[in-house]
Amino acid sequence: MRKGCAIIFLFLFSKIYSQTITQTIKGVVVDKQSQVPLPGVIIQVMNSDPLLGAATDENGEFKITNVPIGRWQLKVKAISYKEKYITIILNAGKESVQTIELEENVVQGEEVVVVAEQDKTKNNNKMSTVSSRVFSAEEAARYAGSRNDPARMAANFAGVSGANDSRNDIIIRGNSPMGVLWRLNGLDIPNPNHFGNAGSTGGPVSILNNNTLDNSDFMTGAFAADYGNATAGVFDLRMRKGNNEKFEFLTQVGFNGFELAAEGPLSKKKNASFLVDYRYSTLSVFKALNIDFGTGSAVPQYQDLTFKTDFSTSKFGKFSFWGIGGLSYIALLESDKKQGQDLYGYSSRDTYFRSNVGASGVSHTYLFKNNAYIKTNAGISGSYNYISADRIDTSFKTPKNLKPEYRQETKTVHYTLNSTYNKKFNSKDFINFGIYADFFNTLFVDSTDDQFGYNTFVTLRNYKGSSALLRGFVQWQHKFTDNFLVNLGVSNQYFLLNNSNAVEPRVGLKYSLNSKQSLSLGGGLHSQLQPVYIYFASENVNGVRTETNRNLDFTRAAHAVLAYDNSFAQNFRLKTEIYYQYIYNAPVKNYPDYFSALNLGADFNSPNVTNLVSKGTGTNYGLEITLEKFYSRGYYFLFTGSLFESKYAGSDKVERNTAFNGNYVTNLLGGKEFRINQKHTISLDVRGTYAGGKRYTPIDVQASILAKNEIADGTKAYSLQYPDYFRIDVKPGYRFNTRKLTHEFSVDIQNVTKHLNVFQQAYDIKNETIKTDYQLKFFVIPQYRLLF
Repeated sequence: MRKGCAIIFLFLFSKIYSQTITQTIKGVVVDKQSQVPLPGVIIQVMNSDPLLGAATDENGEFKITNVPIGRWQLKVKAISYKEKYITIILNAGKESVQTIELEENVVQGEEVVVVAEQDKTKNNNKMSTVSSRVFSAEEAARYAGSRNDPARMAANFAGVSGANDSRNDIIIRGNSPMGVLWRLNGLDIPNPNHFGNAGSTGGPVSILNNNTLDNSDFMTGAFAADYGNATAGVFDLRMRKGNNEKFEFLTQVGFNGFELAAEGPLSKKKNASFLVDYRYSTLSVFKALNIDFGTGSAVPQYQDLTFKTDFSTSKFGKFSFWGIGGLSYIALLESDKKQGQDLYGYSSRDTYFRSNVGASGVSHTYLFKNNAYIKTNAGISGSYNYISADRIDTSFKTPKNLKPEYRQETKTVHYTLNSTYNKKFNSKDFINFGIYADFFNTLFVDSTDDQFGYNTFVTLRNYKGSSALLRGFVQWQHKFTDNFLVNLGVSNQYFLLNNSNAVEPRVGLKYSLNSKQSLSLGGGLHSQLQPVYIYFASENVNGVRTETNRNLDFTRAAHAVLAYDNSFAQNFRLKTEIYYQYIYNAPVKNYPDYFSALNLGADFNSPNVTNLVSKGTGTNYGLEITLEKFYSRGYYFLFTGSLFESKYAGSDKVERNTAFNGNYVTNLLGGKEFRINQKHTISLDVRGTYAGGKRYTPIDVQASILAKNEIADGTKAYSLQYPDYFRIDVKPGYRFNTRKLTHEFSVDIQNVTKHLNVFQQAYDIKNETIKTDYQLKFFVIPQYRLLF
């Protein structure tokens, strides 16, 4: 009897264990230009046995059930539209929800096939011609060293340089990181990073949550006319929709924190969904448990929240409501520093830093019956920073020998409204035009005591007021044939603070030599406001604080790009671009000097620079190459190389290297998946970076000793360069699926060779010497993610 029961148990166990684990693929297919849902589109799961597939209904929606988990390629085909292939990863713990855009053929009935993991040349923005790339959230999670951060992932692309282990600021074609525009769900947002200083665009930890992002665009130059107030590049990000039929959950522990997420339907009619995700700093949790990582009080404390809801109605269109927000705080206390610690703070100072940032918006999309739609966005965003720095000196007869040195408080509240009308006339012609209105309420107050006397604090900036930026644009796309198209546009910006105005024409041409090769040309004028603290810099004239920079113009740049693209084999791509940028009207001193605002963003501060005029210039030019194997047959690789020059001239008319002129950067990364069986998959991802060192201005030691503070030798501005940057990261991973759960483990091992990359040279006030701080020496980031 026992033997019989054992045989039955083993039989049932083997049947359960050998059962195929399946999941659902669903989504919607729309026309790329008009956003009209497409009925009758055929979606097939390639190489499935038996062949699985579905057709879209009258709402453009489809669902394919009982698909075995794993990596699959979808074939999407419709009459008069270009055929498309998409690669997806299907896990047991989460359904795959896809929004697929198809492009109509100019010559009806002609078959055009686009084959790739995802065609990286086809952006979400249909008016982009050159220097643009679409990326997925899965890529940000996949690449070694990216820490689930879109900005760190983008540092692997051609024309982009990171070379800073502590922050995710990105340098695009030699431009300051401050020239980058962040846009989320159609609204321009402030710096979306924890510990971001006033006017900066980067930080150590991103608030943007990789688990909530959809496919998004990244642009490095000559961008379309609907992007304004940027001269370097654009992140145009989208948040995905939550599952509108099924509740799903996620928990994750890693570098970005302890994380919990949920999504699901808001109503039984399947026309509404929600998505919410919360993270809390991992190191803060360990600190609360009295676990010491050797950083003393310098523990980064942060938390963030992301949410999105979507509603669809039959009469009034589609609505979405979303928001992101983050709180962060850190204390860099020299007085508590232990022997051998490096806090990367200012020498002989205790510094306290608090940063809060948030953005929220509502979007409405209404489809007309004539292949047109209007999209309107309204939102509010804001940022808050507080900095307190106390000087340490044994001559101060105070507790811990501390004396207040610097205080800063900044707050900006940004109200925004925009609306864009899009019209597809036929398969050849498409136009869109829109208006943007941005209103700012700003508080900026800071003061310093560099004399260290009694009651000797001096106000640097003290501004509280409002202003606005108004923009409008119009664009037209005409396809002469399926092989030749032109994008024409013009944008206009008007700044109410000082009545500055900028007219910006844009043009893009693309000619396909054949089904695999194309040539593209893009160009135009771009302009950007100055960081808010520049406008309100002030000086004391006869006892009266005077703002000297209020009338500064936009910084302006002319971009020109020539690109060649060759998809020489299935899932392979070679792309080269050459570019030239001429920058003018950059703020410089009104007397001969080396200073230029083009170098702002190289350091983590907001300098009080007065007496500026819009007469500075700069040039950036270079050559870029990308060789990529999209993910297929279990592996991928990406090689990018950039050679560039970045120069500027201050008011002294001397041409110098900018602070961002690294001259070259190369990246090589790749990965391989080893599928043991349906349940178990092992992966290995590797990344290597070799780049020119950061430019810097040498320190005048004797002047620093006399001033008891760091003094740079401005006559040699950015004339020196740190040694080349080199780093290799390795990321092994393991994915395990059960019937209802997906477990993912990974260990991101960064700088495995322990190469010493210079972070900075700084003046040590206590020892009256120059010290060298180094970047990440060796860092291991384990991560666990559970989907259910």
